[in-house]
Amino acid sequence: MGLCHGKPTETLSETPVIPGESDVQNENSLTSKTPKFPFYSPSPRPSAFKNSPAKSSSVRSTPLRFFKRPFPPPSPSKHIKALLARRHGSVKPNEATIPEGSECEVVGLDKNFGFRKNFTSHYAFGEEIGRGHFGYTSAAVEKKGGLKGQDVAVKVIPKSKMTTAIAIEDVRREVKILRALTGHKHLVQFYEAYEDEDNVYVVMELCKGGELLDRILSRGGKYAEEDAKIIMVQILNVVAYFHLQGVVHRDLKPENFLFTSKEENSCLKVIDFGLSDYVKPDERLNDIVGSAYYVAPEVLHRSYGTEADMWSIGVIAYILLCGSRPFWSRTESGIFRAVLKANPSFDEAPWPSSSPDAVDFVERLLNKDYRKRLTAAQALSHPWLASIQDVKIPLDMIAYKLVKAYICSSSLRKAALGALARTLTIPQLTYLREQFTLLGPNRSGLISLQNFKSAIAKNSTDAMKESRVLEYVNVISCLQYKKLDFEEFCAAAISVYQLEVTASWEQHARLAYDFFEKDGNRPIMIEELASELGLSPSVPVHVVLKDWIRHGDGKLSFLGFVRLLHGMSSRSFQKA
Repeated sequence: MGLCHGKPTETLSETPVIPGESDVQNENSLTSKTPKFPFYSPSPRPSAFKNSPAKSSSVRSTPLRFFKRPFPPPSPSKHIKALLARRHGSVKPNEATIPEGSECEVVGLDKNFGFRKNFTSHYAFGEEIGRGHFGYTSAAVEKKGGLKGQDVAVKVIPKSKMTTAIAIEDVRREVKILRALTGHKHLVQFYEAYEDEDNVYVVMELCKGGELLDRILSRGGKYAEEDAKIIMVQILNVVAYFHLQGVVHRDLKPENFLFTSKEENSCLKVIDFGLSDYVKPDERLNDIVGSAYYVAPEVLHRSYGTEADMWSIGVIAYILLCGSRPFWSRTESGIFRAVLKANPSFDEAPWPSSSPDAVDFVERLLNKDYRKRLTAAQALSHPWLASIQDVKIPLDMIAYKLVKAYICSSSLRKAALGALARTLTIPQLTYLREQFTLLGPNRSGLISLQNFKSAIAKNSTDAMKESRVLEYVNVISCLQYKKLDFEEFCAAAISVYQLEVTASWEQHARLAYDFFEKDGNRPIMIEELASELGLSPSVPVHVVLKDWIRHGDGKLSFLGFVRLLHGMSSRSFQKA
């Protein structure tokens, strides 16, 4: 259920139509045939916003959520329209063409949530401040209680719109997530949820500073780098927080970040957890939801986790720095094609005059391979943000995942990763040092696997229990392994995929192989290597591993070394 904090519907101004666009059919616009995103230039790059609406008038939001259906790119739009209608119970007889099983309307739905009653006796409604597909948001004042006299925002969700089990679960989960996560300074504060026979009322903090989208427009369409850094640090800080809890937002965009006041340096807060869900670190989600301009490639492929949010943040960063969208088309199917196939351009102004670190920051978030994408905690430690004072790097779940994989790896791969870790520079070690410190090493500078459990417990909320992150961490802490010093922790927690996209990767790999040749390389039989990699007997090992071993001395070749770093498995070979 989307939290709507935009201007009232009646004050919204229509986005001008692009010349010639009336002849182009927008085959999947969810609410209109003209694009609603304010960056409406016919090119994805040059965008001076000369025709953007006046500051006093609001701009329509990005086309809203859709899709939860497998489809072969690049033409999913017909399925998406039907699905959106089904998901929220607005199906017309001739629209229900694709059966969805459990998503079909259920007779006799239980719409009792167990929330508090008598909302109207506690709050007095003020003016409506936003309206969306699933309800509306109004200002209100508490008449009695701990918040007496305080302005709040109330999201009203009519029960009449909850005509599917999924729609009911969406509301229940949104309230549960808001209740569990509230308290973070960059997350809208949740106060209480009420219900009566007709509506659900979600009472939250009222943010009076408007959307990030409006601030971008008021600055002529983009931010200066130093100002953009301040925005990105706040976004990354809160996203790192709920990612650690096992919550993926799935609808991050400028409209879903609000300022608490009109002050230039007011605090930024994320809203709208209506599409959010829980995800365990070793699991993938497959339902396709989000907003077209910000949807990650792996979401369209129906296999994703928290990395999908990082793609959305990359799109926001691109817009902040240049004022244009990285992926653009006149139809949503065209947007999906661009997301899946095209690369964002850094050739047009203002990118040539931007700092190399800014470009690298955005590129590493907009990598189509989610394994190579930065996490929120890693992005906070990126050199581009180094000039921002007092940036705290939070605990990062990817370190847990990588350490678990390391412990379960063969001795040969551990030696290879150890050699690679020796090539890291001081700036590259900064993030790893922060993670090691957060795990609480003892006086001897060692951490046990129990430290991983203790560190996560300090950050645990009810959301972490729902997402089963604690179960995952308990499995790691129960593994039998010696204590790790910082050197071995670096070998365990290094991401080969992420290092692979850096400009210095070739140097790292060659130098690491030199170290490995001196200390860890040895004659090895193909059968032994197959066993090290856990290949099944069905894999033709002599064929797939022949290039891994040098014929002269039987030692691992450079190609084999690099592939070993990635942790190749029988599944990888079967895909190849």
